[in-house]
Amino acid sequence: MNEHIAKQFDLDLENIRTRVLQMGGRVEQQITKALEALAGGDLALAEQVIDNDHMVNLDEVELDEACTHIIARRQPTASDLRTVMMVIKTITDLERIGDEAKKIAKKARAIHSDSTPFVPRVPLQHAASLALEMLRKALDAFARMDLAAAAQVVRQDQQVDAEFKSIMRQLITFMMEDPRTISRSLDLLFIAKSIERIGDHAKNLSEYVVYMVKGRDVRHIGVEGIEREAGE
Repeated sequence: MNEHIAKQFDLDLENIRTRVLQMGGRVEQQITKALEALAGGDLALAEQVIDNDHMVNLDEVELDEACTHIIARRQPTASDLRTVMMVIKTITDLERIGDEAKKIAKKARAIHSDSTPFVPRVPLQHAASLALEMLRKALDAFARMDLAAAAQVVRQDQQVDAEFKSIMRQLITFMMEDPRTISRSLDLLFIAKSIERIGDHAKNLSEYVVYMVKGRDVRHIGVEGIEREAGE
């Protein structure tokens, strides 16, 4: 790759990275609003999240196209191609996080549209805050190619998983003790699962950062292995 082409590639890639972070910001806002709609029974806000999901989908399509063009036009070297491929994976995970925000908003609408909603009191907020923090850290790690931040996100995913299991146990207890709670408990279980999936996708984003920097696929080496990679 001659110097002019290399410089143009860097500019194109930087533009895509900026747009990925903007997409990440949109997705983060979608989750925050969906959770607010759930907590406050704000049906208009829930509808807004559902309606705005198409903008996240449009981000994915446009960014995928931009990545395809950069590969076709610039013919990147192996290491640069690796970066572009990881950016494509990042875009896909962000779109899926957007889908989970939409699911939460739909469940919030269902719960609060019911004229006599009975919602078991289950603490979802801590798991939701953790998952959101993971997403923010993962986006920050992507912006700065920060391996230490990426490793922290992967470790935090264990906390979100533990929170999900605890919520699931509580909901099962509610359903067993009082069949009237079954319908709403299942709605809350779906919401908790969406929160857990947001954490999973944020973890994926962080693993892509490690791959971009180190050139090593760390998806199956465990938290300690990723922390070792980050520390080297």
